[in-house]
Amino acid sequence: MEAGSGRIVLRKHGTEAAFSELSYVYPLKLLSPRLSPENASAVYVVSYGGGLVGGDRIQLSVVVDEGAALVILTQGSTKVFKNRSGGRLSSRSQGTPADAITTQVLDVSIARGGAVFLLPDPVTCFRSAAYNQIQVFRLHSSASLVLLDWVTSGRKSIGEDWAFSRYYSKNEVWVENRQLAKDIMLLEEQQPLPSLPPRTLAESLAPYSCYATLIMCGPLVQNTLSSLSADFGRLTVFKQASPHELLWSFSAIGDGAGCVVRVAGTETELVRNWLGEKLVALEGIMGPDLYRRAFG
Repeated sequence: MEAGSGRIVLRKHGTEAAFSELSYVYPLKLLSPRLSPENASAVYVVSYGGGLVGGDRIQLSVVVDEGAALVILTQGSTKVFKNRSGGRLSSRSQGTPADAITTQVLDVSIARGGAVFLLPDPVTCFRSAAYNQIQVFRLHSSASLVLLDWVTSGRKSIGEDWAFSRYYSKNEVWVENRQLAKDIMLLEEQQPLPSLPPRTLAESLAPYSCYATLIMCGPLVQNTLSSLSADFGRLTVFKQASPHELLWSFSAIGDGAGCVVRVAGTETELVRNWLGEKLVALEGIMGPDLYRRAFG
């Protein structure tokens, strides 16, 4: 296996699921906590040193067998550094510029009746960092997926507000070889146009400091989809002098089989609390311990 690569294989044996493979290579680390039986299986995706540096490349393959359910979490936000003072660069980044792009690639396959809940903490890119993320999910028609992809403005406490160089995230969801969703977010400073006054990335994204995309599909999330659709249908937005602290939208996809939800908040915790409230029906599927770990 190459540096930064990992593989997770979860199989169902009777009524119990077990990992037939859980392998990883530095700087990636995979941890599976021991949980009470009412919880789904879980894996924490961790990086040594608490973050990723310029030039790191993480490549993770996930296979979830028939009827198994997997929750994928992180321990705190995924921090992306331009470099680390006095620290290491991965073997792939030796001899490359300090501002080389950090890359994460995730490939997930979910068999009949299986489920994956990808609920990481948000990505936080430090000043001048560059980050690419590509995630592809392949589902059986009876499989379920909850995919949360979110990013913060950086270390606001020390004055970093959308101060990174580049953030790129692409998510593709395929059901029975048909593309259900393709979502791309690209955040980077734009070249100024002669006809318009220049605007920084921070000015363009203000006043919000956290943006989230939630993609869901499959039989296990239909109640949550229905609830979100109803809530959005009742939503009324009034004009006001100051911006709303939190905004969200709901879009059905795949003839109602799934949805894309977008959320923007002035603070990360506002978005986290909103997600925890709106997705509470998943607690019975994931288990109380894992739900609490995902949303506090």
